[in-house]
Amino acid sequence: MSGSDSRGSTLELEGIVKSYRRGKERTLVLNDVSLTVRAGEFVSLIGPSGSGKSTLFRMIGGVEKPDQGRVLIDGEDRTGHKGLISYMPQQAALFPWLKVEDNIRFALVSTGTPKREAKEQAAQWLERIQLGHVAKEYPHVLSGGMQQRISFLRALLMRRSVMCLDEPFAALDALTRADMQRWLLELWEADRRSVLFVTHSIEEALVLSDRIYVLSPAPATVLRELVVPFERPRRADVWTSPEFVELKREVLRLLEEGHSGTV
Repeated sequence: MSGSDSRGSTLELEGIVKSYRRGKERTLVLNDVSLTVRAGEFVSLIGPSGSGKSTLFRMIGGVEKPDQGRVLIDGEDRTGHKGLISYMPQQAALFPWLKVEDNIRFALVSTGTPKREAKEQAAQWLERIQLGHVAKEYPHVLSGGMQQRISFLRALLMRRSVMCLDEPFAALDALTRADMQRWLLELWEADRRSVLFVTHSIEEALVLSDRIYVLSPAPATVLRELVVPFERPRRADVWTSPEFVELKREVLRLLEEGHSGTV
């Protein structure tokens, strides 16, 4: 992957510390977390529930500020700045009162595309992701997989150079999830935004990512950064390779040792 064809930015988290007041005490959630997503790179965060992954996303999105540390985009301090990233949550982020085509058109218009052009582009994009036949439908009548495709497309069309995806496929069944992973990689390969992806699935992280950061239980810190060595585009059977199985074991070992406090 060359940086010259990337549409992404470099995201850096430097020494992020965050705590919350609960009653009379403060509870430390993030403890000196540092990580980097290089331009056009797909990086996953994996860790136990409650390890502060979603809190990190709120810091990156500027919704919350860290107690200590900085959020940098392309080397500039953007701590506390909103509107600089695209965000896709666990549940499809669609306006239920708008038809599918209007959900897509809204994303385009919000980033400066003229209304008539946005209408044309929305139709083209829905055909491209093979959902042109549901353009006139409302989101609630679509399957979970369809809703997530449209939600991801909205995030993509927001034209932010950094995308944060928070377990977007967690609620899907295994077959739909595998299909969505393949589809996401295909669309991302053509676009190469910088992606920070949260997942609980080791297999999903290995299938999708260039690198993986493994987090400890709260207060979260980075246990290890792992480079995923598989070539892109990823083979459909990459999960059967001995290297894949070994990396999966390594991540599982880190998570287990982190939980027991022996790392």
